[in-house]
Amino acid sequence: MFEVRPFVKMDFECVQAIYQQGIDSGLATFQTEVKSWQEWDESFVHSCRLVIVNESNRVCGWAALPPVSSRCCYAGVAEVTVYMASDARGFGGGKQLLQALVNCSEQQGIWTLKAGIFEQNLASIALHQKCGFKTLGTQERLGKLHNTWMNVVAMERRSQVVGID
Repeated sequence: MFEVRPFVKMDFECVQAIYQQGIDSGLATFQTEVKSWQEWDESFVHSCRLVIVNESNRVCGWAALPPVSSRCCYAGVAEVTVYMASDARGFGGGKQLLQALVNCSEQQGIWTLKAGIFEQNLASIALHQKCGFKTLGTQERLGKLHNTWMNVVAMERRSQVVGID
């Protein structure tokens, strides 16, 4: 039903629309506005940008990895960003997309993936658990979204292939 492929710049308009749905949900991000192309392009590791398309070749979701730091000791650590269009959720595409992102990250030498998920976003927490992420804890009142304090569940996935020696 779905196919994961590398992101190309022509996908950006769809990526922005899906990201806007995440912003509008109030469950996905502290961001309140979609990023411009330049901001988005500079935010994510170029080698691990993926989209998932349906049988009509419509972009239904996207995933990418922002680095956690520019320090060389953290070169193998990245944060997970994964979004599915609201009408494409619940069909297994999110798991397929996140697993493809995990595989891509390992091919690029990344040994730790981190995720920060609003505690109300139970579907995203469950998705990450299905893909091997474990819960580290909850960061209480980490930041405000529209004047409401948000708790964030910290999760991580350690590669069983990269960084094990």
